[in-house]
Amino acid sequence: MRLLVVEDHPELGPDLKEGLEECHYAVDLATNGEDGLAMGSLVPYDLIILDILLPDLDGWEVCRRLRALRKRMPILFLTALGEVDHRVQGLDLGADDYLVKPFAFRELEARVRALLRREASERSPILRFLDLALDTRTHEGKRGERLFSLSSKEYALLHLLMSRPREILSRTTIAEHIWDYDADNLSNVIDVYIRNLRKALCAAGEPDLIQTVRGSGYRLKEPLP
Repeated sequence: MRLLVVEDHPELGPDLKEGLEECHYAVDLATNGEDGLAMGSLVPYDLIILDILLPDLDGWEVCRRLRALRKRMPILFLTALGEVDHRVQGLDLGADDYLVKPFAFRELEARVRALLRREASERSPILRFLDLALDTRTHEGKRGERLFSLSSKEYALLHLLMSRPREILSRTTIAEHIWDYDADNLSNVIDVYIRNLRKALCAAGEPDLIQTVRGSGYRLKEPLP
């Protein structure tokens, strides 16, 4: 899961990023509204944690513009504005939750988990592409009638590919979604995981569904005839 935190406080922002990363999320941090809007518009985040009193562009406007762009990821307002009218305004703008500062990190983490569960429950638990299926509840894969198991990183990689079929995913995109590190330092690691995933998908001689696009990345695609 990849989250975006939009928070301008010089200590709270990095603390939120570090705490959520310890909970095994990949986390990006924006420190002003303009950057938050740009990143939320371009990157398919699973959830956004959004302050309201931001420089450049306030959180109200960031939320409004993201919804106008049909960005449907859950948005959680995290703010010092705690009046009932503020909460109502945030929810009416399209936010999914509202938490007032000061707050307990455990509560924020629980609210994040709840929003992600709700988002997942609205989607089919089974991802499918041709004869390939991936169960997001058990993390088991199936090729035709053949079951196969995956490590946590292999599952995350296959989930990313199956969530965006036929789309070329660069090494940078893969690294940011699965490892939250610079792709330049992970290029060989990504290649190893792609190779392992191919072995799992093609263990019984099935056609290869993972296409290498030289100089660009990888994509899940119908096999060549």
